[in-house]
Amino acid sequence: MRVHSLYKGLHGRIARLAGEGRLLRAGLKGVEKECLRADAAGEIAATPHPPALGSALTHPWLTTDYSEALLEFVTPPFRDRAEIARELGDSHRFVIRNLGDELLWAASMPCEVRGDEAIPIARYGTSNSGRLRNLYRVGLGHRYGRMMQVIAGVHFNYSLAPGLWPVLAETGAAHGDHREWRGTGRALADSHYFGLIRNLFRHGWLLLYLFGASPALSRSFLPAGAPELEAMGEDAWHAPFGTSLRMSDIGYTNRIPGGIGIRYDDLYSYAASLYRAITTPHPPWEALGVRRGAEYRQINSNLLQIENEYYSSVRPKQPTRRGERPTEALQRRGVRYVELRSIDLDPSSPIGLTEDRLAFLEVFMLFCLLCDSPPLGGEERRAIDANQNRVAVRGRDPALTLWREGSEVPLRAWADEILDELTTVAELVRAPDDEPAAVVRAARASVETPEETPSARFLEAMKAAGGSHFEYVLHLSRRHAETLRSDPLPDAERNRFEEEAAASIARQAALEAGDSVTFEEYLARFLA
Repeated sequence: MRVHSLYKGLHGRIARLAGEGRLLRAGLKGVEKECLRADAAGEIAATPHPPALGSALTHPWLTTDYSEALLEFVTPPFRDRAEIARELGDSHRFVIRNLGDELLWAASMPCEVRGDEAIPIARYGTSNSGRLRNLYRVGLGHRYGRMMQVIAGVHFNYSLAPGLWPVLAETGAAHGDHREWRGTGRALADSHYFGLIRNLFRHGWLLLYLFGASPALSRSFLPAGAPELEAMGEDAWHAPFGTSLRMSDIGYTNRIPGGIGIRYDDLYSYAASLYRAITTPHPPWEALGVRRGAEYRQINSNLLQIENEYYSSVRPKQPTRRGERPTEALQRRGVRYVELRSIDLDPSSPIGLTEDRLAFLEVFMLFCLLCDSPPLGGEERRAIDANQNRVAVRGRDPALTLWREGSEVPLRAWADEILDELTTVAELVRAPDDEPAAVVRAARASVETPEETPSARFLEAMKAAGGSHFEYVLHLSRRHAETLRSDPLPDAERNRFEEEAAASIARQAALEAGDSVTFEEYLARFLA
């Protein structure tokens, strides 16, 4: 079998890491899962964030994203992916018991939304930090509209075990490996993480094919449709070969002509390019105005208000400390973990994802880490963007080709190459009571039979239910609510969530009581 040049270094590294499976498996994993609250009729909830869930500003596990109705479930980092599923299950069972007759919308693409004004922007109280978080979202609404901000997804967070870095450094130095495989300490870790990120961009289209589950959407999201969409029933659009419209050009994007120019060569170039974006004025945003009378409209009129506004399918992350910006945290303490943001909700699961999916993502992360990862040039970045949109809109088209190194290659041929390598990685990290190769075999079956992909199954079930995206997902959401409500929540877990909710409310109150400057002064200091 001919091995593509991108994967040649992988084989040698796997051979040198034989016997290190336990250490490779010891990385931490976590999840941030978004979903909309919908009322009993299936429209976006107009109610405030439920007080029983605590403070969305200070709660570590239950918060909101853009909208007051867009819940975000956050798990702590775990070594065992089964713990992630267990934690998500407990948090969903707690939440559904405190929603009355409201539902957790089961799909990534939104429920019925009657225009931008029907979408309540998230509120975080009267503290300066809470007001800044709200203002950022107000600015997003003015810049891009509110509708695209209520698309939901799953973010997979991944970090390697600290004990692995010396092993990687030793193997790299002994065998004359590429730059990212040499060095020590934090510099080595940062270099590896950015190599991982570049490869996630290169190969991430495969995740859209395998796990995309948003091939259709309600017409309320996009009343005029789009050239790549066809009607289904009276209230839906769909892409016949689509996988993840959420990750397509009609999904969540910054939509700035010419792009923003974020670089991923290394931590310095990434932080510098992001800093440039948050300090460079942008005429259309200047035309919006930062403030009209007493009303703030956005944090500033630069390309990005803050770093988080840059939408990317992958981000390097370092938790921030009070008063610290993400770029400052990265430069001071390096990359702590990588956040993969391209995973759709699994509509068939009451918690939006499965343990098998987590197993595949862990193997995929290691594959991207162990492959060669040269810098991303402009031509390759354009090819990556084109490949993502092609797979999102036409991924199951048997004739689909993707760009690679200046030429077109059939999607299936490239997918087969990657899956061959993933099989080898899965064997490297196999545990006695675990079989990650099984999830790779399941992925190969989806490549060989596109009808078995989540997107194809979603469309087929939607058609069988009458062709209505709204009615089909509403049915799923009601069924999941019944499942979650009927599944017992142990008293210890209920008490844990209730205690944390109360503690988070107290933390918010302390923040509000502790502010010593006006919001205008606070914002000026933040911008300075």
